[in-house]
Amino acid sequence: MSQKHLKEAFISNLNGTSLLEISLGLSLPPLCLLCRGLLLILYHLRYGKPLSSRKYSLLLDFLVLVSPLLFSCTVLSPIMFFMPTIIAAFCAGIFSKIYSQRKHETRVPFRQIVKDFQKAYLDPEYIPAITVFRVYVNVLTSIGILAVDFPQYPRRYAKAETYGTGVMDLGVGAFIFGNALVCPEVRQKSCVTQPKFSNLARQFFSIWPLIFLGFGRLLSVKSIEYHEHTSEYGVHWNFFFTLAFVRLAASLLLAIFPKNKSWIVAINLAVLYQLILNTTSLKTFILHGSDGRDTRVGFLNANREGLLSLFGYLAIYMASVQAGLWLLKCRNSVKGWIEAARFLLLTVLVLFVFLHVSQAYADPVSRRMANLSYCVWVVAHCLTFFICFVVTDLVLVFTKLLVKGSSVPCCWNVVKPPNTGTKRETEAVPVRTEGKLSHICLISAINKNQLLFFLLANVMTGTVNILIDTIHSKTAFTLCILHLYMFFNCLIMYILHAKNIVLKFW
Repeated sequence: MSQKHLKEAFISNLNGTSLLEISLGLSLPPLCLLCRGLLLILYHLRYGKPLSSRKYSLLLDFLVLVSPLLFSCTVLSPIMFFMPTIIAAFCAGIFSKIYSQRKHETRVPFRQIVKDFQKAYLDPEYIPAITVFRVYVNVLTSIGILAVDFPQYPRRYAKAETYGTGVMDLGVGAFIFGNALVCPEVRQKSCVTQPKFSNLARQFFSIWPLIFLGFGRLLSVKSIEYHEHTSEYGVHWNFFFTLAFVRLAASLLLAIFPKNKSWIVAINLAVLYQLILNTTSLKTFILHGSDGRDTRVGFLNANREGLLSLFGYLAIYMASVQAGLWLLKCRNSVKGWIEAARFLLLTVLVLFVFLHVSQAYADPVSRRMANLSYCVWVVAHCLTFFICFVVTDLVLVFTKLLVKGSSVPCCWNVVKPPNTGTKRETEAVPVRTEGKLSHICLISAINKNQLLFFLLANVMTGTVNILIDTIHSKTAFTLCILHLYMFFNCLIMYILHAKNIVLKFW
């Protein structure tokens, strides 16, 4: 077999992993974030000032936020079920040290701290969990697209061929979900009256970079005969095209239907699509082509997975719009966010029950078709991931109350309670600013240039695969390459952030 066909076979005909393993894996990024925050608070407690060195901040962020994820999907994957427990125990140790080493003059009884925490007000203008969710989806995707080409990356984490739940299958849907959380329809204020189709017109203009990148990827892959997984999206289609067309179609639907009813649109889309799959020959066409022999003759036949899965991804996008609208409702207190987390947890439990029913009576999860089970699975796990980040932020807020004056980048600011005499309850005044520390953060750096980070990861992945025989790489070499690849990508984002450069001109 040629090197191209060997790599294609290496990432084909896989069946994914269990829902439990994916759920445990999703707990790692929030735990890494918690560990980073606790270390920064401990540093402030010991030295009386925040970590101000940009060099050491980048190193700490990379070693704590990124490196453990690289190890967990390669050499530490056999003990994945123990990883969350190990990191959680480490976090508990740091928290215990912080609690025991507080200054005597700032010590408050634990019961009083809990009361103060429950009464605390948070900055209503910023929800850090949304930012961190989107950044980590991007980071995990960037790790996966290169790591999958190395033998140390478990085959069960790669994309399943037809049915199955691989980690990378979830990544595709999570990327769609994360984009919809901050789409223009979600971010615009409900009180602002705009022409009904104004967002649609803006989306026509805003998706051109995705179309451009889609054609750029298509031409480059075909010209250098880069290895492809044809059953993923088809012969000519790719994820950039999917992102562009889903955003455009969603804007059209949101111009027709009320955005606060987008969950109804999502359910109808996913259920109707599944009914068509089950009652017509559409499923057979997607899996085996028009002649039943996996033909790729003609544009529709050649790209059937990419074109027809748009319905499922559109349903995920619409569900995420509803989630985004709900999350942006004013919840400016710790108590409000604890209640929100409970409601989200209940929603997740209902979705997992429905997922079980859907897999039993409709169809197993299939990223290739983006069927009903896939849509439910993606939304359930994305909400689970988000809840974990909310809980992490609340723990960090509690710890910051223990150590007065400490701060953590990309974490909620505690604010003064709003005055009862003011017109709007959200007009809370920050107790203190986070200073320069909030500007020296890898999460903020990637968040500023997310599309560029994703594009850079794709280009670097292609470069590494051209220069290196990834399939036969030794473990030490693999870890070295993956760390250099991710560090280079993060460093570029960090430099751009330090210079306040945002490469977005559309």
